Amino acid sequence: MSEAVSQGKVEIKELATISASAIERFLNEGEGLLNEGKLVQACEKIYKAAEDAVKILVKKHAPDIYRDAESRGRWTISLLDKGVQSLERELGEDVERGWDAAWVLHVEGFHEERMNEKSVKWRLKYVKRLVELINHLSF
Repeated sequence: MSEAVSQGKVEIKELATISASAIERFLNEGEGLLNEGKLVQACEKIYKAAEDAVKILVKKHAPDIYRDAESRGRWTISLLDKGVQSLERELGEDVERGWDAAWVLHVEGFHEERMNEKSVKWRLKYVKRLVELINHLSF
């Protein structure tokens, strides 16, 4: 694992390894951890699924933003947000709702450890809708 990944910064070259099946795996692992009562770990897996889904969708639907991430050599939260805004215009509210839910899980559930099971489950449905959008892609 590269140093950038271990520090939470995903280098753009690693995007090539992101696949729909990997995203589904993160989502399923997150849901499994949630069912086991491991909320902190569940929140981070669910967030990772959403983040990777946004990156794949941006690559297909907002290539200018993707190229910006490539030129920087990494994704930033501002690029992800810009991508979500662009995707929402094209794909609808499920993008923003899913991203917003994932961000709350990431911050409040993973970093701050302040979420309960009911709140995580409620947000999971929005992340699932976001992830479902990648199933309609063709490259």
